[in-house]
Amino acid sequence: MTIRDDHSLAGDLATEAGERLLALREREGFGDPSALRKEGDAASHRFLMEALARLRPSDSVLSEEATQQERLDPRRLRADRVWIVDPLDGTREFAEEGRADWAVHVALWERGELTAGAVALPAQGRTLSTGAPPALPPLREEARPRIAVSRTRPPEFVQKLAYLIGADLVPIGSAGAKISAVLTGEVEAYVHAGGQYEWDSAAPVVVALASGAHASRIDGSALTYNQGDPSLPDILVSLPGLAPTLLAGIRDLHR
Repeated sequence: MTIRDDHSLAGDLATEAGERLLALREREGFGDPSALRKEGDAASHRFLMEALARLRPSDSVLSEEATQQERLDPRRLRADRVWIVDPLDGTREFAEEGRADWAVHVALWERGELTAGAVALPAQGRTLSTGAPPALPPLREEARPRIAVSRTRPPEFVQKLAYLIGADLVPIGSAGAKISAVLTGEVEAYVHAGGQYEWDSAAPVVVALASGAHASRIDGSALTYNQGDPSLPDILVSLPGLAPTLLAGIRDLHR
């Protein structure tokens, strides 16, 4: 079981889960969005849990769709290897016809740090993985920075931050799609505060770090995973050249 095998496994599982979600979308249609969201979450969770139980039987798993009892299982906190997965990140967008900003997250945490992961963007036809991290685009020196924000609940302080540094806000669906947009050059940063969990960011963060992007809490401290409380309420991911400006702006706003 090599690290390279884990990179490949993360990519393969995220991609296959995404393909199954596309097939479900095609089969069920969009007439009942609530039912489609529920079935998408459940079906992708089942697939990932069964695959990991078969292929990595000694590893623990933390999934968004796990029960509260499963999330609180103390064996996870004692484990050396924990897969952190979000079977369907962006359920709202998944159930909206024509939207492609939803994702599948598969990440591996080992002995204190994220080591492998993948973000599948099924409706965009691509998977970003630590096995072959995307090359970061150059920072557009003369252009206004673009910051990805939530479609439905952009934090007020990010609006103030954009005004302060002269940036534009770009609404995008799932957290995975937002962070992937940084890595593919659609935006230069993603800033969020106000509530997330480890599974929302683990996979896209490990891919971002493998690509050389900046990833931290909004105060600049490290993102930590496999904690007893999986809440991880704020995050900053950006091209490295923009990170000092963003962190300085956030400090100014919180004084």
